[in-house]
Amino acid sequence: MQLPHLTLAAAAVLLPGHALAAPAATDLDEVIVTATRNEIALADSLVPAQVIDRAEIERSQALTLPDLLRGRAGINLVNSGGPGKQSSLFMRGAGSNQILVLLDGVRVGSATAGLPALQDIPVAQIDRIEIVRGPHSSLYGADAIGGVIQIFTRRDSGAARPRLHAGIGSNALREAGAGIGGGGARTWFGADVALLRTDGIDACRGTLEGFGAGCYAEEPDRDGYRNLSASLRGGVEFSPAWRLDGVALRAEGRNHFDGTWANYSETVQQVVGAKLRFEPSARLALQAGVGRSDDQTEDFLDGDFVADLRTRRQQASLQGDLGLSEAQVLTLGVDWLDDRIAGSTGYDVDSRDNLGAFVAWQGDFGAQRLQASLRSDDNEQFGSHRTGSVGWGMAFGQGLRATASYATGFRAPSFNDLYFPFSGNPDLDPEQSKNLNVGLAQARGGWNWSLDLFSNRVDDLINYDSTTFTPVNVDRARLRGAELTFATTLAGWDLSAQLSHVDPRNRSDGSNHGRLLARRARNTGRLDLDRGFGALRLGVTLNAAGHRYDDAANRVRVGGHATTDLRLEYAFHRDWTLQARAANVFDRDYETIAWYNQPGREYRLALRWQPGT
Repeated sequence: MQLPHLTLAAAAVLLPGHALAAPAATDLDEVIVTATRNEIALADSLVPAQVIDRAEIERSQALTLPDLLRGRAGINLVNSGGPGKQSSLFMRGAGSNQILVLLDGVRVGSATAGLPALQDIPVAQIDRIEIVRGPHSSLYGADAIGGVIQIFTRRDSGAARPRLHAGIGSNALREAGAGIGGGGARTWFGADVALLRTDGIDACRGTLEGFGAGCYAEEPDRDGYRNLSASLRGGVEFSPAWRLDGVALRAEGRNHFDGTWANYSETVQQVVGAKLRFEPSARLALQAGVGRSDDQTEDFLDGDFVADLRTRRQQASLQGDLGLSEAQVLTLGVDWLDDRIAGSTGYDVDSRDNLGAFVAWQGDFGAQRLQASLRSDDNEQFGSHRTGSVGWGMAFGQGLRATASYATGFRAPSFNDLYFPFSGNPDLDPEQSKNLNVGLAQARGGWNWSLDLFSNRVDDLINYDSTTFTPVNVDRARLRGAELTFATTLAGWDLSAQLSHVDPRNRSDGSNHGRLLARRARNTGRLDLDRGFGALRLGVTLNAAGHRYDDAANRVRVGGHATTDLRLEYAFHRDWTLQARAANVFDRDYETIAWYNQPGREYRLALRWQPGT
């Protein structure tokens, strides 16, 4: 299948805080914090990164976080039956459990499954998303083999203003939300609640082709989903040097699905965090953070309780940024993480902690930029692991810039990998990776483009063995690929496009040597076109993915697909906006996981109100 050879260039938004010991940023500069753990200009990042801001989120009219992320550079998504169903994200061929997800700096995700419930994180509560591709264990520790995704909740400023939205759509979609927020020179606050509910589609088409196929159940019914979320945020500046910020978010899910062991679940995703920052001068900043994330699930079969599982991740960090000169910054930090699990399922080990210390340096030397970082993690179960990274960038004029970086990473096996009854493997070793990335980018007036090539070798990759029904360490895996992005304005239309290619190969000895890793499409592409006509705005998004295999032996082939979404936005009053969306307008029939259906053509109509916009 042919895919567009254009890619989406990064959109970015100004982050709060202050740039430290670097040239002052103007209000028009784009900055990012996730790439280095302190604020830098997005253009100065030596690793591939992009930012999705609130304006783009609203313009996309995405209902869920997987919808919003689908098809972006390096990202490959699979879903098991529509909204609310388990969604797995692959980045550069690395799996969901190899990608670190943060919410306002707090790690989120299940300590047992080792992956975040992306489908339950509500889009209505998100202000922006930073996506950094490639290993970042030298800054964040375990799990950042494929990259880091950091989600920031809404940040309000100016006079306090309320906001409302409501919508309806296909498959009995109902959505509504309300919030208020504002801020001045010394304080800010925000609060939001949101509800998303749908009758859904038939998630799984059954199990008819023998053991191991499908969802082991014949339930030809609609599998609905409900998500109720609320967040509370705020901050205060006690003096020019002292600042305190806090956030609390809770999302409750109610999810129907097809299965013989369970077919309904109630979930809770909850995050609480706070940061205290002391910045006595432009050359020194100290920050302390604490946080806790909870992942809770109760499973039922035809209304009868089956099992429950609760995981709690407590964390704390200290970080100091020291300006060595006007163009050099030294960062020192310590992170502590404690994972605990409880519930009806018995695990041989139900807790562990990790203590990590890191040092990072970055500096500008004329047209060149350099950065390096080292980290040591002491894991209670797996001992000490050391990771590092180095990066180089060179500006050549005419907006042209070259970059190169090398980084190592690691991931500790999850509790499910090790101890889940009848399918765990307590003899697993941590995964380790070595990654090289080279890039070339140019920004000139009304257009910009970037090209990144990468190669990531993962040793002791944890993969599922369909013969023993347990996870095993694959001796070696090789993840190679390229990402191309492009953005411009043509005849009044904003065009942004992206193309990603990855070759994720099993390089271990055995019958699967040379096979593609399961559920990764080698080629994905996304094209966005938008144009405003006064109060009217039109948009179209094309998403495409090539074929993939649903098993390690590459015997079960899942075909490629391409979908088209149309959207319309009409600001008929200064405070009121009407939105309309038609998703999968050509009603393509496709799957991303074998036997699990995806929605056909769907419509949505929504109304937004926010005074003073």
